[in-house]
Amino acid sequence: MAPHVVIVGGGFGGLNAAKALRYAPVEVTLLDRNNYHLFQPLLYQVAMSGLSTTEIATPIRSILGRYPNVSVLLDEVVDVDLDDRRVVLRGGEALAYDYLVLAAGAKTNYFGHPEWSRNAPGLKDLDDALEIRRRVLLAFEAAEREPNAAVRRRLLSFAIIGAGPTGIEMAGALAELARFVLARDFRRARPEEARILLLEAADRCLLGFDPQLAAQACRQLEQMGVQIRFGAKVRHIDERGVWVGDELLEAGTVIWTAGVKPQNLAERLDVEKDRKGRIVVEPDCSIPGHPEVFAIGDIACFRGPDGEPLPGLAPVAMQQGRSVAYNIVRSIQGERRLPFRYRDRGMMATVGRSRAVVQLRRLRFDGLPAWLTWVAVHVFYLIGFRNRLLVLADWFYSYLTYRRGARLITGRRLQAGVPRRMIEPSEVERDALRRAEEKGEPVPSPWNGGEPPPPEPYPAP
Repeated sequence: MAPHVVIVGGGFGGLNAAKALRYAPVEVTLLDRNNYHLFQPLLYQVAMSGLSTTEIATPIRSILGRYPNVSVLLDEVVDVDLDDRRVVLRGGEALAYDYLVLAAGAKTNYFGHPEWSRNAPGLKDLDDALEIRRRVLLAFEAAEREPNAAVRRRLLSFAIIGAGPTGIEMAGALAELARFVLARDFRRARPEEARILLLEAADRCLLGFDPQLAAQACRQLEQMGVQIRFGAKVRHIDERGVWVGDELLEAGTVIWTAGVKPQNLAERLDVEKDRKGRIVVEPDCSIPGHPEVFAIGDIACFRGPDGEPLPGLAPVAMQQGRSVAYNIVRSIQGERRLPFRYRDRGMMATVGRSRAVVQLRRLRFDGLPAWLTWVAVHVFYLIGFRNRLLVLADWFYSYLTYRRGARLITGRRLQAGVPRRMIEPSEVERDALRRAEEKGEPVPSPWNGGEPPPPEPYPAP
């Protein structure tokens, strides 16, 4: 009977491992709680109305269905019995394995404050992207129906926390969305009333990039009207905005791109982990003491030649997936495993229309050539000819017309189409108005024709 390989996760790492085993003398079962493979590098474009969900997500079965030795199950692995070599599924069912590949990916990390997710959604899956898109477009709609300029400015204030590649790309796309959509399709809400804040706790953006290249990306964002603040350590997030120290930065919409952590499955395994909760692995990506179990991608801590963990990038997971597959075959054939060696092909980030930064080994460039390189690379790695064609067509149309074709508001909302929290005063502002009325003193407020009262300090923890 052929050895059974179980792969947990259909992301970049898991999918590449499964494809690399398609002709191997093994039976492969790939498990994922979603029935699609998501091209996460373009997820922010769904959030910013640039692309639709079907253009960056492909059913896993349509990718792997042609391989007779590969099966796909829609389920979630909640635990792993390393001694009995079984994975436990959400419904309680157990699945035995001879080799196990853990490629469960990552989730948004709020650094001990999960309650912030209510007011600051992250960006890790399609649901997150659609929720962000919904909030941004509803903010535009709320501003359009608001006669008070001060309230409109608050509604059109957006704060993005985290200036990594996702935060940079999100800020640039949001700046373009606000500039062109508000000017063309709205009458009362105007582009000059929109404010986009990019907050970063470090002293520069794009950590891991060449400092000069990162600085150029920031300059390009500032030219687009994005306000960037470094050393901005977030203390609290509520319905009024973001607290940086004792200062409240008012924002009607907050987006979190500041960090990720491994999925819950890593927490349940009694194995060595690093300070970020990632599973520490051997040079061949196997877990110490369990050579039949591999961890790859965001869930794993693989240290490079310099002793530093490899970054959580798609190319890392893809290369690890293929390496693990080859080593599984070598183990079955009784051959020695080969250590994983990451081939760094560089990094890139787009800032906006015809603006990007690219770092390819010793080569550094920006502007239109960098943007065209970014477009070519992302289209090349998209799964499926149809998706590549549709994405190229959408980008070409958007480049010529400055229009975004995926501006649909979906999900639950009030009948009027605007969340109540966007058009009503917060509890603090209500209290200020109530106290003023009791004293017979008028208090300037957006809801009575003036500027809002100064915010009360957020109480110390």
